[in-house]
Amino acid sequence: MTDELDEPRVIIRPLVADDIDRIIELQRRCFPSIEPWSRVHLEDHIARFPRGQIGVELDGELVASSSSLLLSSRDYDDDHTFQEIVPRGYLTNHDPDGNLLYGIDIVVNPDTRGMRLARRIYDARKELVQELGLRKIVIAGRMPGYAKVAAEMSPREYVARVVRKELTDPVITAQLANGFVIRDVLDGYLVEDEESRGYAVLMEWLNPTYAPRQSGHRSRVRVACVQYQMRTIDSFETFQQNTSFFVEAASDYRTDFLLFPELITNQLLPLLESKRPGLAARELDRFTDQYVAHFTQLAIRNNVNIIGGTHLTVEDERLYNVAYLFRRDGSVDKQYKLHITPAEARWWGVSAGDEVRVFDTDRGKIAIAICYDVEFPEYARRARQLGARVLFVPYNTDLRSSHVRVRTCAQARCIENNLYVVLGGMTGNLPLVDGADVHWAQSAILTPSDIPFERDGVAVEATPNVEALLVHELDLELLRRTERTGTVRPWGDRRTDLYEVTWKE
Repeated sequence: MTDELDEPRVIIRPLVADDIDRIIELQRRCFPSIEPWSRVHLEDHIARFPRGQIGVELDGELVASSSSLLLSSRDYDDDHTFQEIVPRGYLTNHDPDGNLLYGIDIVVNPDTRGMRLARRIYDARKELVQELGLRKIVIAGRMPGYAKVAAEMSPREYVARVVRKELTDPVITAQLANGFVIRDVLDGYLVEDEESRGYAVLMEWLNPTYAPRQSGHRSRVRVACVQYQMRTIDSFETFQQNTSFFVEAASDYRTDFLLFPELITNQLLPLLESKRPGLAARELDRFTDQYVAHFTQLAIRNNVNIIGGTHLTVEDERLYNVAYLFRRDGSVDKQYKLHITPAEARWWGVSAGDEVRVFDTDRGKIAIAICYDVEFPEYARRARQLGARVLFVPYNTDLRSSHVRVRTCAQARCIENNLYVVLGGMTGNLPLVDGADVHWAQSAILTPSDIPFERDGVAVEATPNVEALLVHELDLELLRRTERTGTVRPWGDRRTDLYEVTWKE
């Protein structure tokens, strides 16, 4: 009996962290004149878009690798450079909702050339594009044969002659064989690529099964916030009437979201028997079921997603300051306040939550930062990292100086993270309530500070200490565009090679 010779075993798979050293080794060998990805870069690629990082394993050894990201055709320009697509080597431009796959690189072990491993990667990319329902694959291919004839012809003439098969280029010829078509020749795409003289060939492969996706999210979202006046009331029914008025008014303006201020149910404190602040705050929990039922019905009946301010809630014998999200489909979610002010701890004994949540809604992802939370940059960073594009800030401050802290930090969070912030504050007085007697507010809807946005980064703001309803329409596509094309790009230009924010789950 004779043993049959084993055929080489080829596996196409996503790259993992254990592959990083081998990838760097392959890149150094394949492109000695180009600095390879660093470990930090590759960790970023794998973390942001694991399915787009594809490797080929031959008999248990990684012999080829590739990187890619998703972009939106609305944000992507034909005339671009490698650094614009992959700033400082990071996939900060990766858009999970993008409609095209941009191939960054492919490296193949020279010892395995002739085995069509690059073609296997392209086939895997095509399968991924079809599975995700994307429009196309875009690449800026190298033209390594150009350096030998650069003195004789322009790069465009060189490409034209390769297309006519008068010349052969190891990359362009292969791409054409893989079904790619040429759109343009990019000048100064990657200056380190000496073989291509810095040029690249912009090519694309169109998905034959592509059908435009019916997005559940609109690019324009109408938001509103209430600058709510605290006043003495005699029953929960009066509280219902006061809040219902604003929800119905917001509904008349066809708003998608309505924000009420922090601690809005403190208006109910005079209805309780206990006079000690700590006990009274806990007694507020008796209104929780009524509060939730009231705002749930309002959200459904008026077709508005409501951030119902916050309500002091007892859970497992601990008191929390909780923001409730009442979706117009009847579902309810909660965000617990993470950072407790000295006054909250002293007057009521409030406990801190431990998670920044981002909520899926029928108008995209949102987050809620309760007053003091917005003064901590890490909070908004986390929300933005998880996909939020609008940050709602219900707040409650007693003095103008307190308001200025919240407002200034909220504006900073807009600029740092390229998102919108909606601020809803409390005005008026509750003379008989210790710890919640005086209020100062100037509610606002804030934007990043750049040319396409409103002057001073303020879309609209209320008159100080006057009860009001603010309404404004936000353009989410404008956020997306300025993230890549803005005068400055703080979100994308973070030096994540030097620092990062790490959250403990």
